[in-house]
Amino acid sequence: QVQLVESGGGSVQAGGSLRLSCAASGFSSSRYCMGWFRQAPGKEREGVAAIGSNGRTTYADSVKGRFTISIDNAKNTLDLQMNSLKPEDTAMYYCAADPRWWGPVLRPEYVYWGQGTQVTVSS
Repeated sequence: QVQLVESGGGSVQAGGSLRLSCAASGFSSSRYCMGWFRQAPGKEREGVAAIGSNGRTTYADSVKGRFTISIDNAKNTLDLQMNSLKPEDTAMYYCAADPRWWGPVLRPEYVYWGQGTQVTVSS
């Protein structure tokens, strides 16, 4: 049974950093395409970063140079290091996984989703 559990969210001031982690169970995170998405109130869910089973990564333009996605194979977790946070990064952040894609995908068409973790950035 595939399960994704996010952690690491919280409140931080603009310019600060947070590290999100998604614990995966029921599959090997390195063999799935995995991604981070976010959704702010009243807005559509958007892709933030993704890593394919081929190891390639892709980022939304709004987070390039500030966020880094990675997989910890030993812990079977998907991580998102977020630096230089801005108030517009405030959202619920979701982890997602899908076995269908070899490369990274930022479309919110993933099969498996976590429950989300809240990130709030104050100015």
